[in-house]
Order: sequence, then structure tokens, then C-alpha cells
Amino acid sequence: MTTSPAPGRRRWTIGVLLGVGILINYFDRVNISVAAPQLQQEFGLTPTDLGLLFSAFFWSYAILQVPVGMVLDRFGVTKVSRLGAFLWGVASALVAFATGFGTIFAARVLLGVAEAPAFPANSKATGYWFPRGERATATAIFDAAAKFSNVIGVPLVAVAVVTFGWRWGFGLTAILSFAYFLAYWVLYRDPSADSKLTREEHAYILDGGGAPEGPSGASPFAMLGYVLRNRKVWGLTIGFAAYGYSLYLFLTWLPGYLVSEMHMSIIKSAGYAAIPWGFATVADLVIGGWLIDHLIARGHDETVVRKTVLVSGMVLGLAVFGATMTDNPAWAIVWISIALSGLAAAAPVGWSIPSLIAPRGGTGSIGGVMNFLNNLMGAVAPAVTGFLVGTTNSFTSAFLVAGVVLLIGIFSYVVVLGRIEPIPEPDGATARGARS
Repeated sequence: MTTSPAPGRRRWTIGVLLGVGILINYFDRVNISVAAPQLQQEFGLTPTDLGLLFSAFFWSYAILQVPVGMVLDRFGVTKVSRLGAFLWGVASALVAFATGFGTIFAARVLLGVAEAPAFPANSKATGYWFPRGERATATAIFDAAAKFSNVIGVPLVAVAVVTFGWRWGFGLTAILSFAYFLAYWVLYRDPSADSKLTREEHAYILDGGGAPEGPSGASPFAMLGYVLRNRKVWGLTIGFAAYGYSLYLFLTWLPGYLVSEMHMSIIKSAGYAAIPWGFATVADLVIGGWLIDHLIARGHDETVVRKTVLVSGMVLGLAVFGATMTDNPAWAIVWISIALSGLAAAAPVGWSIPSLIAPRGGTGSIGGVMNFLNNLMGAVAPAVTGFLVGTTNSFTSAFLVAGVVLLIGIFSYVVVLGRIEPIPEPDGATARGARS
């Protein structure tokens, strides 16, 4: 790992750009949870209906993760992400004109299609643009943006919804999405095509273990088949899916939980909901990002550092059990803040692993497989939560289920993942066999 001072800062400009994209990406996702009380009143929706609307985005988003990963490995980050960013704005604009449950559901499915490349592309781009010793911080930038979106996005959308109506909550995110598309078109290139990246900084990235650009020597289907047979990929995938279940439960249901169970107004619930996401943002950047890179730079074993943060964060996520034992809003927020902070610290580790273990040209495939199951939980968690809340008139059983899922994830990370080190390249026989 390179220890001399880094020449240039172009890579951090790209890192911030990727983070802003995820920030806006998550504005698109959380607006429906803020608008849910108005949608429920206007269209006479049940808790089960809301759960289905919350999960609609994730069905198409999850289903496309594996194909998107293969497309990214074939066509590259720049082309795929430009198209995706443009479609965010189109999809969000269509949501603003929805006329009922069916059209809202269809529009949210379309939004899932549009945003499917975002995280696998960022994981792949971070591998290109950053050496291994900076990968945790770089990944934490865009992953923390997902959490920070709930700090500023939820209140921002809440003000728009309360002041102008729920349609403007979606209209606002459409405008922001189109603005980001223009910024991405101007600023992003892969390192070898970026005229503003100095030769010295590019050498620093490559010497520090930056992922090589270009497609794999194997076909996309050969690479997918190869990584699916690897134990590390499944340990990562199952563990990250368990994280995703709790994340998406809170992402979609936290404002509704505070309104229905803690009897808050929409504006007050948005303010309270921002508190745990604020703590999560700090934990993501400081622990999941800076601390990991700092400890590795000081000579600590890379696998031990990353897995310690990964597993410890998941264990803290079990604080969700505490929220089942109180009817005090302040204590509920304390327990949820602990849980989300732990999960947030673990998340950038999970997102950095595909580029750390992937063979050449395989980061998109591994990231797609991982994010497929993660976002399948994003479809399942809101729907299961809606069913349990509708059946029991309480969030207690929903939070208990989330805790059990986390225990499964902890087991997968500890026992199945193993060392965080590159998977060997597929040999010629593997590639030819998969193509035949």
C-alpha cells in the first residue's frame, strides 16, 4: 500500500460527485414514505396497500441488479450511469402525475428500473478511482449520503408535501434528478479517460491497488457463473441482505411509525426521524470510512479491521429490539439511533468488498448479486411490516422479525465470508466452459 503523500485531489471530486448522486437517489426513494399519510387519506389506502407501494420500487430494482452488474462489466460505468441518472428524473416526474394506487405502483416500479445501476456503478467507479487504502472512506462518502438524505431529504420533502401537497414532493425530486444528470455528464469519466487526472495521481491510484479498467477476459455470463460458485460472494450477499432488511424497514416505515404509534404530526415525525439518520451519517463516515482506512494504514490486518467493524455494526443493529419495549418517543428514537448507527458503520465495509474481492471485470457482477438480495429484502421488509402492523396494530412484531434477520446476517459474515482478499481470476477452461 502506498504511504507517500498523494499527488492531486481529482479522485475526491469524483467521490463527492458519486455521493451527491446517491443523496438525490435517496430523495427519490424516501418521498413516498413522507407523503404516505396524504396518499392514504386521498386514495383510501390500507396499511397493506402502503406496504405494497413502499415495496414496488424494490421489486424492479432488485430484479435488475444482476443484469445491471453484467451490463456494467460489459459497457462500463460512464455510459450506464448517464442513462440511469436521466431516467431518475423521468420516473420521478411520472410519479408526480399518478392518479391512484395502480399508477403510483407502476411509477414506483419504473423508478426502480431507473435507479438499479446506482450502487453497483458507484462501487465499480470507486474501485477504479481509489487505492485500497482509501476505499473505505471513498465508499463511505456515497453510502453516508444515503443516510444523510433522511436528515435533509425527509424534512425538505415534508415541507413541500405539507405546504404544496404530495405531488410537489415528487416534483421536487424530479428537478434535482435532472440537475444531477447534467452535472454527471460534465464531470464523470473513468480515470484513463479523464483529462483532469494527472499522471502522478493516476499512478498513485494504480500503485495502491486501484482496480484495473476494462472488461474481463471471460464473457459476462461466464463471470457471473464463476462468482456465483464462490463462497465469499454468498457470505457477503447473505450478510448484506440482512443489513438491508432493517435499513429498508426504517427507510420506508419510520415516519409512519412515529405518526401512527407515537401520535406525531407529519412535520414533527420528519424532525424526529432525522435524528437517527443524522447519527447514522456520522457513524458511516467516521467509523465505516475514516477509522477503517486509518487502522489499515497503521499496519493492522485488513480483514480483521473490516470484519470487526462489519460484525460489530450488525450487533449494534440488534438495538432494534429495544424499540419494542417502550412507548416513549424519545426512548424509541434512542434505540433506533443506536441500531441505525451500527448498521451504517457496517454498510460501507459491505459496499467496498465487491471491488476488494472481485477478479478483473467482476466487480459489477458481484455488486449486482449482492445488491439483488439486499434489495429483495427492500421489497420484502416494507410488505411484511405492513402486513404485521395491519394484523397486530403494532410495530413490535415487525421490529422483532428485523432482529432475527440480523442474527442470520451476523452468522453469514462471521462464518461464511472468510478473509477479504481477491478471488482468483477464472482460468481459460472456466471461461470457455461457461460459454459453451
